[in-house]
Amino acid sequence: MGLEEEIEAIEEEIANTPYNKSTEAHIGRLKAKLAQKKETLEARGSGGGGEGYAVEKTGDATVALVGFPSVGKSTLLNALTNAESEIGAYEFTTLNVHPGMLEHNGANIQLLDVPGLIEGAAGGRGGGREVLSVVRTADLVLFVLSVFEIEQYARLREELYANKIRLDTTPANMSITKKHKGGINVTTSGDVGLEDKTIAEVLREHGYVNADVTLREEITVDELVDGLMDNRIYLPSIVTANKADLIDPDYLDTVNEELRAHDLDPEEVIFISAEEQKGLDGLKETIYETIGLIRVYMDKPGRGVDYDEPLVLREGQTVEDACRKIGGDFLDRFRFARVSGPSAKHDDQQVGLDHGLKDEDVLRLIVRR
Repeated sequence: MGLEEEIEAIEEEIANTPYNKSTEAHIGRLKAKLAQKKETLEARGSGGGGEGYAVEKTGDATVALVGFPSVGKSTLLNALTNAESEIGAYEFTTLNVHPGMLEHNGANIQLLDVPGLIEGAAGGRGGGREVLSVVRTADLVLFVLSVFEIEQYARLREELYANKIRLDTTPANMSITKKHKGGINVTTSGDVGLEDKTIAEVLREHGYVNADVTLREEITVDELVDGLMDNRIYLPSIVTANKADLIDPDYLDTVNEELRAHDLDPEEVIFISAEEQKGLDGLKETIYETIGLIRVYMDKPGRGVDYDEPLVLREGQTVEDACRKIGGDFLDRFRFARVSGPSAKHDDQQVGLDHGLKDEDVLRLIVRR
């Protein structure tokens, strides 16, 4: 039996096995084995060296526009940025990855219009693996749906999931320490949703014989396997419903029902018309906020505070991160900094490299000559 047949057999067994406490460990072992066999198959397939899409990441963050062909991604890219992506009223018009730069709140956000995904992309159909490899390098996934084809959302998420992209979640809070003897010991913080036996079986399938594993939150078998594979990408996502200008008032309730049927809150979906350039201001702000960008205004010696070109960082970053982004030898020459604004206890607070910055702080670096 070849590797592909083995994968199909395991998938069939998982599908035909009822999930309950008595079968949980068995299913966990099967899913762990399935993940590793898929990795092996993918490694074999990549040996041919198919042509990918080399896109240089620039700017303060990168957003991948994901959607099936002809949903309006190219039109949206052109409306948001200075790009000129080829547009046509037929499928598969976007044949290469087209970048454009969105400028918002002083930030430069690179948008990538990737070729329209088709079903089977994660398996390599239509050059899908190369397309998905670009998505994996992004900071945010922007789903572009047509208001008349909301059902495409589920298929798009499935393709991303099959390519190890996990959306709107974080890695499982777990730690594993190998040891020389003693078998597998499981420590949990309360009820984590899985039996200790299941956790141990999954670890053994991944080659662990002696180890201490600690789980600090509720977890599924799939999340446990993801944590062990250690090659999953975790990205936030937002959803736009394009062509909103074409919705008849009587059809709006149907669109909202379709959204809810796919676990999408109509209040959180951004309705836009790329063609008519409607709803784009709200989309820009949502992109900015979801990525978690902040503006830091630099107080430059002899020139005062530069409010026109802020230093753009991420939420949670520090004075040290600011020095690194500025570049040069600021970090080596750093003495201390003075901060005014939301993160400071008072104006001109003296802080060190570990001080966390917030949006619209004013920062002055004091360095050695």
